[in-house]
Amino acid sequence: MTLQTPLCDALGIERPIVQAPIGSATNPQLAAAVSNAGGLGHLAVTWRDLEETRRVIRRTRERTDNPFAVNLALDDATTILETDDHLEVILDEGVDAVSFSFGSAREYVDRVHEAGAIVFQTVGSATAAREAVTAGVDIVVTQGIEAGGHVQSEVATTVLVPRVADAVGDEVPIVAAGGIGDGRAIAAVLGLGADGAWLGTRFVATEEAAVHDDYQRLLCESDETDTALTTLFDKGWPGMPHRVLENETTERWKRAGEPPTGERPGESEVVATTDAGEPIERYDEALATSDVDGDIEEMALFAGQSVGLTDDVQPAEAVLEELVAEAREAMSQLPKWRE
Repeated sequence: MTLQTPLCDALGIERPIVQAPIGSATNPQLAAAVSNAGGLGHLAVTWRDLEETRRVIRRTRERTDNPFAVNLALDDATTILETDDHLEVILDEGVDAVSFSFGSAREYVDRVHEAGAIVFQTVGSATAAREAVTAGVDIVVTQGIEAGGHVQSEVATTVLVPRVADAVGDEVPIVAAGGIGDGRAIAAVLGLGADGAWLGTRFVATEEAAVHDDYQRLLCESDETDTALTTLFDKGWPGMPHRVLENETTERWKRAGEPPTGERPGESEVVATTDAGEPIERYDEALATSDVDGDIEEMALFAGQSVGLTDDVQPAEAVLEELVAEAREAMSQLPKWRE
């Protein structure tokens, strides 16, 4: 049974599976491994400077001849550089696709197309999807509220995908994100009208991801009920909702009566440091990368509700193979997909 969809045709990939741009967890090893396995790998570069952005793109290209994408978050609070400058470097390096999140891609669509690349935009409503397609976006990503990390939607994936499918029809491929952790969920979103699936939490728990072992261990030990959608970890991106594993930091804040920023317990405590000696304070939105040392369990441990389906750490290629096998098995049980 084939899993070829319009998303595969648009991108030139074999499998309709996209590794989400999971912040600092992304690196050339992970993006290339996903792309080499037939999916679409992703680099997140919003928090990287121009030299580092160019370097990770080139190192990814050294590892794969297949398409991969680069993501930019458009919310002003996230950026360390002008989006125009970042985009110039990305396009100069000849990337295959650019994904935009937390804002409209409208003003960048023509530049990306002129460079011969494909434009993704993440949306949280059918209205936003319609506006994105009108602006010339090639592929829309529907992020449901179940998603891990920073979240720009208030709607569940199972509602959002068919709403967006109704809004844009067959004009562009749709990629579903949020709460997708295994092949059964991939089969489900394909049935809802999506052309592919966008997975973040599952790819954080891969051998290639640039995250701390303790973070991965906690992902594998956690259930679907162990996450919280909050704005608590706001040092670095204030006001943006995010889904994390509940931990001692979230529990201490609740016990204190959920006080506002500036009055929270341990507000200025340093809970960890980077390899370069940079402090990470409680309530920082910093990711628990592999070079961090300290109380990892006290940090922002980004995870979606699909964490309950994440039981082990595997190579990214093995994850792709498992997802495809599970999706095919699930679809074979449905009469419309049987061959």
